[in-house]
Amino acid sequence: MSPDETVMHILLATALILVIAHAAGWAAQRLKQPYIVGQLTAGIALGPSLLGSVWPGGHDVLFPTEIDTALTGFAQLALVVFLFAVGYELDLKVLGDRARSAVAVAAASFVVPMAVGSGCALLFQDQLRGLGMPELSVAQVVFAGVALSITAVPVLTAIVRENDMSRTVSGVVAVSAAGLLDVLGWTVLAGALLGSDNGEQELNWWWRALLSAGFITLMLLGARPVLRRLLWRTRMEPSLRLALLTSFAVGSAVVTHALGLHVIFGALLAGVVTPREEDGTLDPDLLRALHTVSHLLVPFFFVVSGKAVALGSLDGAGWAVLAVVTVLAVTTKIGSGTAAARLSGLGHRDAWTIGILMSTRGLTELIALNAGYQAGLLSRPLYTVLVFMALATTLLTQPLLLLVHRLTGHPDNALPPPPDRPRPPHTDQDGAPATPAADVG
Repeated sequence: MSPDETVMHILLATALILVIAHAAGWAAQRLKQPYIVGQLTAGIALGPSLLGSVWPGGHDVLFPTEIDTALTGFAQLALVVFLFAVGYELDLKVLGDRARSAVAVAAASFVVPMAVGSGCALLFQDQLRGLGMPELSVAQVVFAGVALSITAVPVLTAIVRENDMSRTVSGVVAVSAAGLLDVLGWTVLAGALLGSDNGEQELNWWWRALLSAGFITLMLLGARPVLRRLLWRTRMEPSLRLALLTSFAVGSAVVTHALGLHVIFGALLAGVVTPREEDGTLDPDLLRALHTVSHLLVPFFFVVSGKAVALGSLDGAGWAVLAVVTVLAVTTKIGSGTAAARLSGLGHRDAWTIGILMSTRGLTELIALNAGYQAGLLSRPLYTVLVFMALATTLLTQPLLLLVHRLTGHPDNALPPPPDRPRPPHTDQDGAPATPAADVG
């Protein structure tokens, strides 16, 4: 294929991906489902498993191997921008008076699924071998627990807002607990990836761990004050600030990738160390731009991830594993989250609502699965099982919420209104950007 033909294929594939993925996301929202459900479904549909079976050879015509590198590059850029925004928005100060409940829910919602996932990996090694998994390593066992314990903060936040729960006890505790759980999950996932050995790393894991710790320290103690002086003491125009900080996130992602982690960790770390405005608020212009860029590009990640989904690799035993994994993923999250919320003093309705919200997975789960698959911690059939588990648990969140609300029949406890305070320009009454892009996580 000539360079001109390659460029034309890239342009045509880009148009197809953007239109189909965003149309599917729009359709999902009309069905009262998160935007990601439609985009993830579109990504799987455009992969070789579905498109290739309906139109033999069609996937190769629309997505020839010569453009794989370009699509992967777009996907990685989307992840960097998305996770940079996630890290920038992360603020554990929102715990407030509900810190005890949020910490209890986060701990239970992480430890119980983590223990169940790792335990099942050890107990059912024969069944996992049937899905193409080799003899299990410590990193693979840990990753199995992480895959079951993840909660997607962005899609959880979107569901809370869409259900008018932003000022309720259950909504605040769930969002706060999910933020804490994210910190735990990404930390353990980083350890699992450092401990993996896919034959591509030249450094031993302990060297990589030491260098990673040094890089994190440098970012926290060195990069943060430098950025604070640069951003606070100069009146940088929004476009230049966006370019500077995006480049900073990309550079951080390159470093963590070189250390044997994934680009996601560098991007997330860059967002965490980026200082807020001097009054402690988020920069609305920066956040709006980050949301717009990630919202536009994230379909490339779904398509690249969908290429690794192999429906044909699942036989009857594989579908049985999918059913078991989905049941475990739902019950461990809802059960542990609900129990922790009740033990911390919350009512039945609030506790059940929090448990259901903690079972929400989405783009965050898919990012972790993709990182594990690239590191050799997952076989292709098991990756397929876990992708469909992520889709199923995300689909179940809204119906389960409606069921609980109908059965309990009384409203959530609303938090007292916040004290009057000046808001930064271009934000709504909750302090969020006035015109945020549709949530994708």
